[in-house]
Amino acid sequence: MFRRTALAALATVAALTMAGCGDDSPAASSAPSSSSSSTPTVSGTITVFAAASLTGTFTQLGKDFEAAHPGTKVTFNFAGSSALAKQINEGAPADVFASAAPKNMGDVKDKGTPTNFVSNTLEIAVPKGNPGKITGLKDFADKNKKIALCAVQVPCGAAADKVFKATGITAQPDSLEQDVKAALTKVGLGEVDAALVYKTDVLSAKDKVEGIEFPEASKAVNEYPIATLTKAPNAAGAQAFVDYVLSDKGKAVLSAAGFSAP
Repeated sequence: MFRRTALAALATVAALTMAGCGDDSPAASSAPSSSSSSTPTVSGTITVFAAASLTGTFTQLGKDFEAAHPGTKVTFNFAGSSALAKQINEGAPADVFASAAPKNMGDVKDKGTPTNFVSNTLEIAVPKGNPGKITGLKDFADKNKKIALCAVQVPCGAAADKVFKATGITAQPDSLEQDVKAALTKVGLGEVDAALVYKTDVLSAKDKVEGIEFPEASKAVNEYPIATLTKAPNAAGAQAFVDYVLSDKGKAVLSAAGFSAP
């Protein structure tokens, strides 16, 4: 009787021992690692060079991105796309470049594959109340009107030049600005009667300016490309930010600001 009881106890101990060993088997030990992500951790500062016309939307996207990725900080350099491309080529440290035209993106040597993410259309901006009595594009040829345009080197200026050539209008600008925000500021301050800016800029400053649409704007629609830079100090962060801009959440912010699909 005692012998049978002892053998039964030994069998129970052996079974428990084998079960314990089973926890160290390859299948069991691999379970926790299967739930871990191989995606690079996104952290640190992400430096984004972006066209001036993206100031409002990208500032908002930067805040949203930081909220979605604790431990990150998105910093921006907003300016004319041609100036930004030059800065990048001269070695300015940047992770992402978002241009207001494919040409300026093409000027950047060390970039990944660009993706066109939005498009934008020109619109006439006038001060509230339209004191200069601007009615359309033809007024830009009137020497008696005070006119601001973007310099032809920047996308808004190149688009304006394309429209004027297509319509045979010889513009008579009083000032040529280095980015679209500078042209818009002159309108808001009442320093000029009108400027050619983007539709999105008129919407962003609707408390200070009014917009006049013109049919000829369809002759020069700007597409905006975005790309990571091959020498990005924060490569993982750069790709994560670009992905966020291209996501449904990013598209919603851009669409609300007046941008169209590319």
